[in-house]
Amino acid sequence: MPQEDAEVQVRPGAEGDLRALTDIYNHYVRETAITFDTTPFAPEERRPWLLSHPEDGPHRLLVAHGPGSAGSAARGGGGGGDGSGGRVLGYVTSSAFRPKAAYATSVEVTVYLAPDAGGRGIGTLLYERLFEALAKEDVHRAYAGIALPNEASVRLHARFGFRHTGTFAEVGRKFGRYWDVAWYEKDL
Repeated sequence: MPQEDAEVQVRPGAEGDLRALTDIYNHYVRETAITFDTTPFAPEERRPWLLSHPEDGPHRLLVAHGPGSAGSAARGGGGGGDGSGGRVLGYVTSSAFRPKAAYATSVEVTVYLAPDAGGRGIGTLLYERLFEALAKEDVHRAYAGIALPNEASVRLHARFGFRHTGTFAEVGRKFGRYWDVAWYEKDL
């Protein structure tokens, strides 16, 4: 398991993080098939998403921050947000799996890291903190969809006990080609 930076801290996401979180997400919108969004967002467009993740309950947003200047956001790395003096390195969410009431004890989880923050254990740290928080909630299962290929994400989910439940073949089209999405499930 990669060693995380001693200075990396994890806390609930806050309104002041919105620009940095949007910058990180937009990198994946523009450069990868990891998300099937195809048009970058303005921070104001992402505000409802941020507000749908309170500090408690089953739908969480946790942010990893560490040393760095807010100016790094201009380079696509995600700037500081809440005045913590650190740079946003990534985030993790647990969100509603489906809108119908019977799905209330299931969540969909995802991790996004700043482009230069991979391989440092930050994704692992974020998932550790998220699953610690969810252990106190009425959540039965976590699900993750992984656009393939994405070996780093497959390894991360396996490390946390997710098991592959199936793959949707050519379910999304982006960058002029079709992509498969593998679905993973974890008991909570």
